[in-house]
Amino acid sequence: MQRYTSFAEFWPFYLREHSRALTRAWHYTGTSLVVLLALAALLTGNFLLFAMMPVAGYFFAWISHWRIERNRPATFTYPLWSLAADFRMWALWLTGRLGPELKRAGIA
Repeated sequence: MQRYTSFAEFWPFYLREHSRALTRAWHYTGTSLVVLLALAALLTGNFLLFAMMPVAGYFFAWISHWRIERNRPATFTYPLWSLAADFRMWALWLTGRLGPELKRAGIA
């Protein structure tokens, strides 16, 4: 397995590991839930909701890797870069700017 030494190198790999639109959709669901849980925790003062964030995010992500992509989640090897890349992918999708990134990574 290739080792990545920078986030810039890791990013195209991360996108290729999420080559199927359904995998990305499951990730968007999990990431959206994480953001909603964080907002709910802050707004309600119920800080136990913060504990649910990793479960919500990783459940959808890992299921999509095992059932759709049939690959090993990048989180296991690159936990921080994977987290950052997930939020980057989600933000680019929300703003309609993910397409060019996927094309540069050889997807779509």
